[in-house]
Amino acid sequence: MSGSKIPYVKHNNGTQIQSIGLGTYTSLGGDCEKATLHAIDVGYRHIDTAYFYENEGEVGAAVNQKIKEGVIKREDIHITTKLWSHFHEPERVEYACRKTLQNFGLDYVDLYLMHWPYSYVYRGDNEMMPTDAKGEVEMSDVDYLDTWRAMEKLVELGLTKSIGVSNFNSEQLTRLLANCKIKPIHNQIECHPALNQKNLIALCKKNDIVVTAYCPLGRPNPAEKTPNYIYDAKVQAIGDKYKKSTAQVVLRYLIEIGTIPLPKSSNPKRIEENFKVFDFKLDAEDHAILDSYNTGERLIRMVHAIKNKNYPFSIEF
Repeated sequence: MSGSKIPYVKHNNGTQIQSIGLGTYTSLGGDCEKATLHAIDVGYRHIDTAYFYENEGEVGAAVNQKIKEGVIKREDIHITTKLWSHFHEPERVEYACRKTLQNFGLDYVDLYLMHWPYSYVYRGDNEMMPTDAKGEVEMSDVDYLDTWRAMEKLVELGLTKSIGVSNFNSEQLTRLLANCKIKPIHNQIECHPALNQKNLIALCKKNDIVVTAYCPLGRPNPAEKTPNYIYDAKVQAIGDKYKKSTAQVVLRYLIEIGTIPLPKSSNPKRIEENFKVFDFKLDAEDHAILDSYNTGERLIRMVHAIKNKNYPFSIEF
C-alpha cells in the first residue's frame, strides 16, 4: 500500500499526520538512517524520534537524502521529536530546540513534544540522566506549565509547526489545557493491548488531542514468547482470519481504539509489514479478545522519578 492511500488524522490546529508512524527508539549506529530511508520508500510520511534517542542526525540525514533525490518534499513528511527533561528550565527550551534542528539539518520540525512532565537538573547537554554521589537521578521541580510557555514561543519563532506532550496523565493534561495559549495537538503514551489506555484516549478525544502509541507491540521477545497478545493462539487465529500477522492485528486494534501507533523496527520486512494495516477491519469479537489482555501493566515505569511531584503514573490514568 502506497503512502498516498494511508489515512491521515487532522489536528486541532489544522495540520494533519499519517495515521501510522515509524518509531526509532534504540535504533542507532546507522540502523536508524537505513530504517528511515526504507520507510520513506515504502510510503511512511511520519517519523518519530527524540533528543534522548540520540539519532536525530540519522533521521535528518535520511530525510534530507530523500528530499535531494526528489522522492519527497520537506512538507510531505511529518517529523516529531521531543524536549528531554534536563532542558525544562524555560531559558533552555529554545536552545534545546535549535540544537535539535542542528542535529536534523532542518529549519523546523513538525511537532515538538515535552517528553515527560517531570524535570532533571541540568549538568550539560549530554548528561541526560544526571546522577548524584549516591548514583540517584537528580530531579528538579520545574513546573511543566513554565516549560510549556517556553515551547509556545517556539511556534511563534517558526522552529516547530506544532507542540504537544508525552506521558501526561489526565490531571496534568487537564491542568495544561486550563493554562495554555496553544493547545497540545498530541499526547504520546505507552499503549498496547496490556495497557489499552481507553480512559486517557477518551479524555484526549474529548479535548481534540491526538494520541500516539509508543511500544505498540509490547517489545516482543520470541525466546520468551512475550507479550502474550503477540504469541497467543487466539490472536494468531484472528491473524489467520485476515491473512495478517499478530503484530498487524495489534496495530490495527490500536488504530481502531483511537491511536496512531509508532512501531519501531530496523528490519525492512517488518517496516513494510507494519505499514500494511489499512486493508482490513477487526470485528466486535476480535476487539473483545484483544481487550481481554488489558492488565494495566506498564513496560516503561521510570521508577527513579516516582517521588517527584510531576511523576505521571501515580494515578489510574
